[in-house]
Formats: sequence, C-alpha cells, structure tokens
Amino acid sequence: MTRPLAGPQTLLRTLNGRAILESLARSGAQTRTELMDATGLSRTAVTQVLRMLDGAGAIAEAGVDRRARGPAAGRVTLHPQLGFAAAVHVDHRAAHVVLVDAAGVVRAEQHGDFPLNGDRVAHIAAFVEACRRDATGTVHLAVVGVPGIVTSDGSIRDDQGPDGGAFRTTLAERLGCPVRVENDVNLAALAELTAGVGAEMSSFSLLLLDDGLGAGTVIDGALHRGHGGVAGEIMYLPQSPLPVGAPLVNDQVVADLALGLGLDQDAPLATHLDAAEQGDDASGQIVAEIGKRIALAAGSIGLVIDPEVFILSGHAAHPALVEAIHRVAEEYAPRLPLRFIVSSFGPEAPLVGAVGEAASALRATLFTRILTPLDKSAR
Repeated sequence: MTRPLAGPQTLLRTLNGRAILESLARSGAQTRTELMDATGLSRTAVTQVLRMLDGAGAIAEAGVDRRARGPAAGRVTLHPQLGFAAAVHVDHRAAHVVLVDAAGVVRAEQHGDFPLNGDRVAHIAAFVEACRRDATGTVHLAVVGVPGIVTSDGSIRDDQGPDGGAFRTTLAERLGCPVRVENDVNLAALAELTAGVGAEMSSFSLLLLDDGLGAGTVIDGALHRGHGGVAGEIMYLPQSPLPVGAPLVNDQVVADLALGLGLDQDAPLATHLDAAEQGDDASGQIVAEIGKRIALAAGSIGLVIDPEVFILSGHAAHPALVEAIHRVAEEYAPRLPLRFIVSSFGPEAPLVGAVGEAASALRATLFTRILTPLDKSAR
C-alpha cells in the first residue's frame, strides 16, 4: 500500500495533517504508533499534528489499545461531529438517500416512492432532513445520481431526469449545500471500479438495465464521460431489424413483446424474468429477445472500445437474463469474443457509487477546511 505523502513538520505541515486525517478516515481509530507506521512520520511529528488537529476539533479520543505489551496506548479517531455528505439515487419512481461520514460509513438512510404529481425536489430534501435528524449533524454536500444525460457542468441535458435542468440548482437551495449531479450508470461503474469486480481491470463497460439500458465505461482505469456527457447512452444504438431510433429495451418494449405473446402488458420486466427462471415459455421468449439485444449492443461497444469485460447490472444481472446474454455471446464468440460477468452490487450499484463519491468529496472539503488554518499559521 502506498503511504500518504508526508515530510518534515516545519515544511510540510499541511501534508502531514492530511496524511493523518486520510489514515484515520481509511482505517478508523489508531494509536500514535499505528499512525507512525501508516504515514511514515516520526513520533514527534505525529504528536504535534495530533495536537493541532485536536485544537481544530478534527479528532477525538477513542479509548485505549490494550492488545500491545506495555502501557495501554490511547487511540484517536475523526471527530464524530465533523458532519456528513448526502448520497442520493433517483430514478423515475423513487429516491434513496443516505448520509455518510468522512470514513464512508452510512449513518442514516431514507427511501420511498415519489408522490404522484408531487415536487420531487421537496421529496428528496425531506428525506435528507429526516436523515440529518437521525444522524444529528451538518450536511456539507450532496452527490445525486440520476437517469439521463448529465453534462460536464452538472446540468441534466434536454430536461431528462427529475424536473429537468433546474434540478441541481433547486435542490442545492433546498439543502443549503453544494450539489453534484452525476449519471446513475456512471456512478454504478465507479462503484465497480473502486470496490467491485472492476477494481482489478484496466477497462470494462458496465451495462445497467432499469427503466432503460445504459453503459458506464472505464478506459485505462478512468471513467469515460465523453465530451458532452453522452458516452454510454446506448439505448438507441442501431440494431437490425429494429427501425433507426427505436429503443432497444424499456418498459414500452417489454409491454409490446408481452402483447405479441398474449401476456399482461402491464407486467414489469422483473415479473417476466422471474417467470422465465421458473420455466415459463412465453416469458422466456421475452427474456431471450432482450438478452439478444443487450448482447448485440455489447458487440457494438466491443468493436469500438474493446473492453476487457462487460459487467451486467440492474435487471441485466438477473440469472435468467444473464443466461440469455451468454447464449447469444457464445453464438457470436468465433467472430467477436465477449466476456460478461455480474455486478458486485446489483440494483444498488448507482447508490454505492454515489456513497463512494460523496465520502471522497466530503473528505476533500473537510480536510481542506481543517488544514487551512494550519497552512496559514506556517507562513
């Protein structure tokens, strides 16, 4: 493991402080000896930085370590009242909100459907406020994953996603803190990159099937968003014999396929997936068609990007659909080998990604705020 950058206390005071804060965030409560091992700092440097951090209200005592020989050593941890970040996943039906601390630990959670014709921003803000009351602390920022195209400045393109382009500004005003908006599939890809099956891969494309089909692609270890945030919007990839501009798969496609087979048009995809897994032939035909469309979409991506693997997420990770996708992939393997694996996080992948990004942004915000007075005092 690479140690956080640290150096002489008189010249690199801020870096030493950040090294200790990052170590506490990553590993939890530690003794001075453990912090010395983690950062490479001397005992004197660790002691001086801890004294400064204690004066800034950044750390707190966390009991003693009685495992080591000799006198019990006191442990320190990040102060529990440093505050939180909100991680939010929004789809067309519901919102899921969690508060995380600087260590990435979830401290409160709320989830529920949007009211019909209600104010979605107000609904999300109410969830955040309920979480804040449960966790008792300040919310410093929010990271929100939404469906649709998100541009580089955090706007929601073409009014896609909840309440269109005004969503971020309105939510920031309601929450009283900065809000970062990100595409939900990109967040799912980040979750796999940092803590899932993609962590050891240099490139992959995550295919998430929910209300529609989207892709989040990592190239050379970095998420590829594209110039205008359009990268991964594969819902309308041309695919014979579908007419140009027709969606590959969404609720309407499922309804149309069900109608042609004499099944309930109002039944969601999840119902057909479960029925197909239990051997229902008609639902199996729906799943087979959707599996074919997803596999061919992956083939188009593979011919352009050639990722190491495709990660199936959301409904695409259902065993019945995974089997259907593999059948088509095997058929085309002699001409275009494609490898598919299942997401580590299933339907929760976008929220897991939002939690990771929110915790990282919170650490950057808090640690800069804590260490700025130390930096000034060193001048």
